Amino acid sequence: MKFQAIKGVRDILPPESALWNRVEQAARDIFQTYGYGEIRLPEFELARLFERGVGGETDIVTKELYSWIDSPKANRALKKVRDKAIAAAYRADHHDPAVREELLKEIESGSFDALNEANRISLRPEATASVVRAYIQNGMHTWPAPVKLYYIGPMFRRERPQKGRYRQFYQIGAELLGPSDDASYDAEVIEMLMAFFERIRLTGTTLFINSIGDKNCRPAYVERLRDELRKVSDKLGADSQRRIETNPLRVLDSKIPEEQIIIEELPRIGQYLCTDCEAHYAKLTEELSLRGIAFQENWRLVRGLDYYMRTTFEITAAGLGSQNAVCGGGRYDGLVELLGGPAATKGIGFAIGTDRVVLSLQSEQKDVGETSKYELAVVGTTSGTWNEAVRLAESLRKSGAEVFLPRQGIRLKQALEQAAKFGVRVAIIVGEDELKDQRYTIRVMQPFYEGGERDGSIAVSRAPSYAALVQVRSELERKLKSWAVASGLAPSAFGISSLLNLMMEQQLLPAGLSAAIKDVLPTLNTAAHGEAIDDTTLYWALAFGYLLLAEVDKTPPLGKTSVGEM
Repeated sequence: MKFQAIKGVRDILPPESALWNRVEQAARDIFQTYGYGEIRLPEFELARLFERGVGGETDIVTKELYSWIDSPKANRALKKVRDKAIAAAYRADHHDPAVREELLKEIESGSFDALNEANRISLRPEATASVVRAYIQNGMHTWPAPVKLYYIGPMFRRERPQKGRYRQFYQIGAELLGPSDDASYDAEVIEMLMAFFERIRLTGTTLFINSIGDKNCRPAYVERLRDELRKVSDKLGADSQRRIETNPLRVLDSKIPEEQIIIEELPRIGQYLCTDCEAHYAKLTEELSLRGIAFQENWRLVRGLDYYMRTTFEITAAGLGSQNAVCGGGRYDGLVELLGGPAATKGIGFAIGTDRVVLSLQSEQKDVGETSKYELAVVGTTSGTWNEAVRLAESLRKSGAEVFLPRQGIRLKQALEQAAKFGVRVAIIVGEDELKDQRYTIRVMQPFYEGGERDGSIAVSRAPSYAALVQVRSELERKLKSWAVASGLAPSAFGISSLLNLMMEQQLLPAGLSAAIKDVLPTLNTAAHGEAIDDTTLYWALAFGYLLLAEVDKTPPLGKTSVGEM
C-alpha cells in the first residue's frame, strides 16, 4: 500500500520551509519588541470550550470541528450498538419495531454514562479560546496588566480545501488581556501587526476596520437586520437563510455574487452605535492616524466568532484571488467572563493565516529564486585530509554556517560537481598542499561580482571568520533582492551592483544606507573571493556587514506603497 497525505493537509518541504521559518521568526522578533511573550498551547481541548467561546451556531462549531469521545468505555458501547445495527440491517426483520426498540434501549442504557462533557475532545479550530482558558486557569489576571501573549502553530477545521485553505492550517496570533478597553490598545495591536507585515515585506496589503457595537447597542441592530433579511429571505441562498435566525451578522459576510446587491441595501451598524461605542471608534481612527497607519472603513466587516465586539479589523493581500484575507481580529471584552474568568477582563487580538501569507510572498517574490541550501562546501581531496575536512566542517557548523561535506573518497571534480547541484557558492578545499602551507584554497563557484577571481586562498586560522563573511555577503544580497521585489523591480535581471545602483537612482533606499552599502560592497566582494585579504580587512568587513544587515531589516523600502495604503 502506498500511503498518501490525508485530503486537506500537506507536507511543507525545503526550500519553502525556510520561508516559513523566516516569517515565524519575524513575528517573534516584532512581537517581543512590543512586550509580548510566547504561549504554547495544547492542540486539543474540551469540545465545550470551543462551543462556548467560538459560538454554538457558527460554521466552525456546527460543521468544521474535529471531535471525538475520549473514553474507551463509551467507544466500546458505540461499537456494540453499531455492530447490532449492522446485523439488524442484514436480517429480514430489520424494519421490525421491536428491533428498533432494542437498539434505542441500548443507546439509552447505562453503557453511555461515560459519554458526557468531560469526554468530548476537539482539535483546536482557533487559539483565542485556548489562550483565554490558559489565562483563567493560570491566574494571569493577577499578573501586571495588560498581559500580552502570542502563539504560533497549527489549527484544524474540516472545511473544503482550496487555495490557501487547508484542514490543517497554521496561524500566528496575539492577544492582549487586561482591565482596560481603551482604543489606544486596539491601535497598538494593529500597529504591531502592520510592523510585522512590513518586516516580511508583504506588499499590496490593505487594512479594513469597523465597529460592531457592544451588548448595549448591537442587539437592537441585530433585530432590525433580522427583520429586513426576513423580507428578502426568498432571494437569499440556503446558508444565508439559515443565518437569519442563528446569526444574521454573518449574512453581511456572504461572498455569493447574487446576494451582494441585497446586502448593500441593508441597515448599517454605524447608524445604531451607542455613544460609548461611537466614541471608542472615533478614538481608534484618531490613534491609527496618529501612528501613520492607513485604513479603510468597511461596514460589512463582521467576524464569524460570537465573542467579538466593538473593534473588528481585517487585512487583505495580493496574489490570493477572491479569498485574499491574511489576517482578522478584533475586540472580545466578554469572552473571559463567558469562560469563567473575571468579568472586568477585556481582550483584543488577531490571527494571521500563515499559509496565505506565505502564498502571497511567493507570488510576489517569484523572481528572487530559491535560496541555496548551502553557502559553503568543505572538500577533503585525499584520505589523509579527510579528518581535517570533517573537523573544519564541524567547526563552521557550530558557528552557524550551512556546510555541505561531500562523502569521503570521491575525486575533487566529482565533489565540486555535487556541491554545484546543491547551489553551493564557495568551496573550501582541504588538500595535502593546503595543510602543508596552512592556507586553504577557495573555489568560488558562483561569483560575488563580475570579474572576480575564481580561485583564492585564506589562512587556516581565518576560516571561521571567512565563512561568516560569505554568509553575511550572501544574506545582504538576498535581502536587497527581496527589497527590490517589494519595490516592483525584477532582481534576476541585474547583478547585485547594478541592482543597487538602480535602486539608488529610483531612491528606493534611504540615502545614508545606500551609500554605506555601496562603500562596503566592494570590500565584501573581494574578501569573499579571498583576494588581498588581511585580518584587519576581514574583521572590518564582517563587522560592517552585520551592521548593514541589521539596518536593512528594520528599514522599510522607500518609493513603494506603504502597508495598508491604497
